[in-house]
This record gives sequence, structure tokens and C-alpha cells, in this order.
Amino acid sequence: MNHEKVAQDVLNALNGKENIQAAAHCATRLRLVIKDETKIDQAALDEHPDVKGTFKTNGQFQIIIGPGDVDKVYDALIKQADLPDMTKEDVNQESSGAKGNLFMRFVKVLSDIFVPIIPALVAGGLLMALNNVLTAEHLFTARSIVEIYPGLKDIAAFINTLSAAPFTFLPILIGFSATKRFGGNPYLGAAMGMIMVSPALTSGYEVVSAAASGKLAFWNLFGLNVAQAGYQGTVLPVLVVSFILAKLEKFFHKRISKAFDFTFTPMLAIIITGFLTFIFVGPVMRNVSDGLTNGIMWLYNTTGPIGTMVFGFFYSAIVITGLHQSFPAIETQLLADVAKTGGSFVFPIASMANIAQGAACLAVFFITKSKKQKSLASSSSISAMLGITEPAIFGVNLKLKYPFFCAMIASGIASIFVGLFHVLSVSMGPASVIGFICIRSQSIASFLLSGLISFVIAFAATYIYGKRAMTIEAVTTADGAEVEEFEAADSVKAAVQDEIIYAPATGEPISLKEVKDKVFSSEFMGRGAAVIPENGDVFAPCDGVLTVAYPTHHAYGFRTETGAEILVHIGIDTVNLNGQHFEGYVAQNQQITKGTKLCTFDLNEIKALGYDPTIITVVTNTAAYASVERITHEHVVPGSPLIAVTGK
Repeated sequence: MNHEKVAQDVLNALNGKENIQAAAHCATRLRLVIKDETKIDQAALDEHPDVKGTFKTNGQFQIIIGPGDVDKVYDALIKQADLPDMTKEDVNQESSGAKGNLFMRFVKVLSDIFVPIIPALVAGGLLMALNNVLTAEHLFTARSIVEIYPGLKDIAAFINTLSAAPFTFLPILIGFSATKRFGGNPYLGAAMGMIMVSPALTSGYEVVSAAASGKLAFWNLFGLNVAQAGYQGTVLPVLVVSFILAKLEKFFHKRISKAFDFTFTPMLAIIITGFLTFIFVGPVMRNVSDGLTNGIMWLYNTTGPIGTMVFGFFYSAIVITGLHQSFPAIETQLLADVAKTGGSFVFPIASMANIAQGAACLAVFFITKSKKQKSLASSSSISAMLGITEPAIFGVNLKLKYPFFCAMIASGIASIFVGLFHVLSVSMGPASVIGFICIRSQSIASFLLSGLISFVIAFAATYIYGKRAMTIEAVTTADGAEVEEFEAADSVKAAVQDEIIYAPATGEPISLKEVKDKVFSSEFMGRGAAVIPENGDVFAPCDGVLTVAYPTHHAYGFRTETGAEILVHIGIDTVNLNGQHFEGYVAQNQQITKGTKLCTFDLNEIKALGYDPTIITVVTNTAAYASVERITHEHVVPGSPLIAVTGK
């Protein structure tokens, strides 16, 4: 790779140095804060052979270059643009600062709060869906499964208990996540959430009926009658309460001496927040929350199929902007009060959009002549139809443009039927072809029909248009010979052999798609596996040359004698620590053997600071192989076989 040229090309595509506010890099990508993103020449970046992908997140425009090259491209970029050398933390501060669109910053806050708790809600949602399958009548037969097989009744009741917990105690989850996002102690936020759902209070689900029957108890606080009402299943009240709690905690930290701070700051923050919650904030925000829910459902019921068509048509475009990160807040509110709302319309529409993007990507697989594009389309289409659309959207459909728009049209048409048949979800889950498990039982058939319509229209429209255009990615050279649009890298051209890559740490192996960083989970960087570590010792997964060794000790790159290029990345966003809590033992260009100790990190301290310590192992030249597969689901130790690569 010509790093100087790549940097110049990137700079040109970004519309020059005047459009760059801040720049940094991590082990795989450039992280940029752009002044005006409308001036970016996205097509130039998409078509660049040395740019593996781009995406926008948390106010940053990120360009994926790859390990071993990104630091050199970055050095050339800041030299050419005359930019200061910044850390990733500096860029994070720039991207989250006062500059920028107020609405987008609000969306980012919602995303930061809700994305971490989605796994708990999805787990509860899927268990709720399983309970619905067991207890719903007229799903398979006139009677429910538990009626046909009474022995399953207690199992269904047990599953229902498990499924209800994340939603019943939702304020605890939100309190922890929101208080952390607002800069407070997350454990105080969780404690405030516990107070809001205390068993001593009337359940939030029973407040209206208790008030109507005169059974709602009251406190006499400062001469005011304050309802002893809980906030189970609420969203907005706990968000505001968490903000107040975090601000009060910061206020007292600054004004109470260190000798008394540890003892009195938590107490004062909790008691003042508690009074404000039950006297004023809670009741007001409960009414606002009810009004918002009623307004959303009124809009859905009033606009009907027309509204769902518009939402379905634009959903994938919304994903590109990142605004979809705010939807979990809306969906959580709808599902928290499912008895009144009937469920969420967001999930089925998202499913239609994802199925359509996957189908369009699959059509590209059948019409493209490029081996690289065919390989990318095959894996990305399956991923999209299972709910992960980034590889399909950014890697295939947007580059060719017409598959993306064909999918938008298909999603809009399918969403008409979602609105027409009032298809609603009763839980969170994968917005995909298997999303029917989250749909209320009477609407499952309608959901499947809508999904089939979305798939057929997107696939057929993309295939027919693509065949007619015949300009997917093959180009003709001067002498008439066809070549690929994307020229393979030197490492891909080189002959590679079968090889086993070994676990770099002790822990539980997981799929790369489970990693909470979409650059890795979407397999932009290549295929591989990850390990949830049990301690902080990290070892070399192979024999070879250490091609990358970052001074922050969070990432290492290797090239084996048989041609594999391996990246070991320790933790998510741990580059922010700038090497703190890490100790490295190896140097770049060192010849190493499998089992060589690379570094040690303080696992407990990194977790306490809120970082995900997952250790990721990626074969970055995956395209050179016929297959790259994780070969174990069992507990691993350093030296355990983890990944098998098979040469073409």
C-alpha cells in the first residue's frame, strides 16, 4: 500500500483539510470529526481499493484501513493536512462537544443509554415470545400447547417469570446506564431505580386502578400528599431522575471535602433525588410518558398503512444516518405498557427493511461477475436477513446504489401490509426473517406474508434492473480483457495454506458477530472469533512475525509463514486508556512463537472503568481463504485451537 497516496486520496474525498475538525486512529481505522459531512465524496471512498469501509457513529466519521497500515496512513494524513496529533480520547471529546447538531447529540445520548441494555431486553423479549408460543391459542391448533400438554404448564410459567424481569425492573437497568452516561456513579443510578420499583410501593401497572378504587396510599411530605406509586415499566421518569442524580452527585463532589465526600455525597444525592422524584419529577414525567405513548399510538392508528409505508420506505435510510439508535427508547416505552399499546410497530417495520436489504444483496450475488463482490454479497445477505444489515448496506447495496433503492421500495410496499393487518411485536428480538417469534400470535401469519412480499419484490427488482444494466463491477481494459473492480491486495494474491489459529487467552469463546463493535461484528476486518477473558494474560495465537505492536498494548498484528495475517485486539475502545493498566512484553518486527506472552492487562480495573475486555482474533486477509471458521464452543486456554483457515 502506498500510504502517502492513500492519505492524499482520503484527504481529497473529505474535501480537504478545512473540512477536518479532528483526527485520530485506533488499530484498524481512522477516526475523524468532520465539519460538514455533506461535502464528503462517499463514492470515492467506497471505490477506493485500500479503503475497506466507512461508517458514522458517535459523531465520528470512521474509515477502515486495517492493522499495520492505518497508523502510517494517519501519519501521512495529519502531515498533509497540517493537523495536530491527537489521541482517540481527544477526538471523542471533540465529537461529543457542543459543536454539532443538537438533535443528533440527543440521539447519541439515547443510543449511549439504551444500546448497552438491549441484550437484557432482547433476552427477556425472546423468552416472552417463547412463552407466547406455548400459551397462545389458535397458533398451531385451536388450543394452546400447554392445554394440549398440561405437563408444560409450569415450564411456561417459569419462562414467563424469567421474561418479565427485565421489563418489570426496567428502571434499574436504565438508572444504571443513564447515570453512567450523565457522568454519575452508575450504582447510585441502579439504587435509585430500585427505589422507584420498591415492593413497598403500589406497582406502576396498578396505580390507575388503585387510585380509582381509593386504595392508593400517600405520604405526608412537607404538608403534601405524595402518592406511594411505583414506576415499573417506565422510561422517561427514570431518565430525568438519573440526570438529576448525576448532577447532584457532581455538585456535592466539588463542595464536600474529601474526608466526608465518600460518606455523605451518595446519601445527599439519593435523598434529595428521592424527594424530587416522588413529589414532582415522577408524577410529571409519568404524564408526559403516557402522553408520548398515546401520541405515538394515535399516529400509528390514524395514518395506518400509509404511515407504515412511509416509515418502511425510509427505515434503511434512517439506519445510514444513525437516527435508528433512538428507536429503542420508543420501542421500550411501547413494550413496557404492552397491555395498553398492544405492542410495537417499530420492530415489524424494521424487519421488513432488513429482509429487503438482504434480498437485494442476495440478488447481487447472482448477477455479479466479481469474485470479491460475490463473496461479500453471499455472507452479507444472510447477515442482513438475520438482522445485521451494515455489511449488506455499506459493503454492497450502497456502492451499487440501485439495490439499496430497490430494497427501500420493497420495504415500503411490505410495510403497507404491516399497517393493514396491524402487525405488532410483543417483545424485542432480531428484526429479521426469524422475527416472527416476537410477533403477537394472531399476527404471525401476516408478518410472514409481509416478509415474503418484501423479499420477493427486493430480489426481483434488483435482479431485473441489475441484469439490464450489466454494469455491476466489471470494467474493460484497453486491450478488451475484463478485470475485477477491486484489485486483490498482495496478501490475497499470495498463496496461502491451511492453518490453525490458537486462543490468545483463557476464557469462553464467542462468535465474532456477538462482539459489541460493528467493525468486528460485521466482519469488515475479516472473519475470526473472540474470547471473553478470565484473566489479563494475552499470548501469541500463532508462529510468525509481529507486524503490529501498538504502544497502547491493546492490539497486535501477525503474519505467519503460511500467509495468514492475524489481528489480536484486546477490549472495545481500550485504546482510550493510552496504555494505562496494560504492560507489554514484545516489540514490532519481533519473530515470535505460539504462546509467547504479548501483554498483561488489569482485567478488574478495565471492567470497573466500564470497558468491555473481550479479546478479538481476526484473520484480516480472510478473502485469501476458502473458509475461516471458529472450531470450538468450549472453554479455551492459551494454545487451544480456536480458528481454522482453509486455503483455496
